[in-house]
Amino acid sequence: MRMVYFAWVREQVGVPEEDVAPPAAVVTIADLVDWLAGRSEAHATAFARRDRLRAARDQEFVPLNTPIDGAAEIAIFPPVTGG
Repeated sequence: MRMVYFAWVREQVGVPEEDVAPPAAVVTIADLVDWLAGRSEAHATAFARRDRLRAARDQEFVPLNTPIDGAAEIAIFPPVTGG
């Protein structure tokens, strides 16, 4: 699965995207965030405040409790504001 990071999440993780193969126990995006936080100190810092994260599953905005269900891409980013 391809992970894509935007804005300060990308800055904290240190890469714009990465390919990951989470274990079968990871079934929701929230589970994925928890699993990713264990990959490195940078990931842990980026995902420390889940309330400051938003997600998209295959380019559709979704809540963090959304099942992964074979998604090709998950994007993680801070809240988006517009003007």
